[in-house]
Amino acid sequence: MRNEQPNTTAATSRVRLETPVGMLVFEAINNAVCSIHLATELDAAVPFSAPEGSALAIAARQMGEYFEGKRTTFSFPMQAKGTPFQHQVWQALNTIPYGETRTYGDIALQVGNPKGARAVGGACNKNPLWIAVPCHRVLGAGGSLTGYAYGTGIKQTLLALEQSNQK
Repeated sequence: MRNEQPNTTAATSRVRLETPVGMLVFEAINNAVCSIHLATELDAAVPFSAPEGSALAIAARQMGEYFEGKRTTFSFPMQAKGTPFQHQVWQALNTIPYGETRTYGDIALQVGNPKGARAVGGACNKNPLWIAVPCHRVLGAGGSLTGYAYGTGIKQTLLALEQSNQK
């Protein structure tokens, strides 16, 4: 994931994908995905396909493969907007292996802020590339499912999907 801030004057493109956790909308700027979110009624006109070879087409294909249990990591171009600390946390999230979990405290230690579990939780909450940057793999102390921007039900669904597809 690149650390650069997206160029807000560039054209933005979007695509939708139906998944087991709901309709996802991928947004790209400069041919790099900058956000993924659950669709709202405002996204009804977003198309279901993107130009072949574009970051959006690659992201939608890879996400579909993830939900089919055929993909454990993502390689589509990503460009998330965030603070340097958020980027540090998001990079740490990408080191959590598929089907495994870590605690907010574990990630805080990994990023060199041993007392920063709450700050890590805040960075996870602001993760614009959820699922692809696996904040769902981070649990509260003792393994609790606390703290997921899209609700603990979706977090549990993603974790169960990964655990059932372990090879």
